Amino acid sequence: MKYLCAVLGMCLWSASAVAGPAINVGDFYDYMAGDKSTYLKRVFNGGTSTAFVKINVTEMLYKPDGSYDEVPLKNQDDGIVRDGLMASPARLIVPASAMQSTRFLFMGERDRERYFRVRYLPVAPEKDDEFGVSEEERQAYEASLAAGVRVMSGYGTVFFVRPTQSRFDTRVENGGRNYTLRNAGNTVVVVDEFKDCAINDRTDCAPVTKNHIFPGRVFSFEKQAGRIYRFFLLEGSTEKVVEITG
Repeated sequence: MKYLCAVLGMCLWSASAVAGPAINVGDFYDYMAGDKSTYLKRVFNGGTSTAFVKINVTEMLYKPDGSYDEVPLKNQDDGIVRDGLMASPARLIVPASAMQSTRFLFMGERDRERYFRVRYLPVAPEKDDEFGVSEEERQAYEASLAAGVRVMSGYGTVFFVRPTQSRFDTRVENGGRNYTLRNAGNTVVVVDEFKDCAINDRTDCAPVTKNHIFPGRVFSFEKQAGRIYRFFLLEGSTEKVVEITG
């Protein structure tokens, strides 16, 4: 009986913990192709109540050592971003078990690749926050959330804006013990689903990774005897399967 009560208590806690909005934004990385200026992103709400989502965009300025600073985008006098990535709309009302979309628009120069952090932040509606919710609706929403434990988890994604004249030039160096991919192009290359497994036991594997090779950078690993390495090399929409044995 004590065991049954404990299990029942855990189930009730879990049910209350998921009360409220629970958003899902899909892929963590998004890429705007060089010949595109807009990008559609869908936000799904798998929770039990409506999600009010604010979208915030900052630019990521990378340093030579690989670290970066996040800087806010500058709005012009009319409140519109003229140089950077803009979400339209920047506020979404997503009912439970439903989906809404926002469209990202890039404005400005694209002579080089640029990087942005996009945050999707579930919030409780406030007065004059542009959600267009009446005071009565706002209070009703607050009351519905107060009945359970609020789970208002947001997501931060990375958005790559490729240059207009995107050029892919991935150079392979497969000599000696090391395998190296060098990005001599002007836009990011992706090493996706990188697997490092034993040849005779495919269950003996290191964790699968996803790696971005920025322009001018390299991705390299040491080939170990008795191991096999497999990954997808993504150059924009072009995909190539690579397999190397140690």
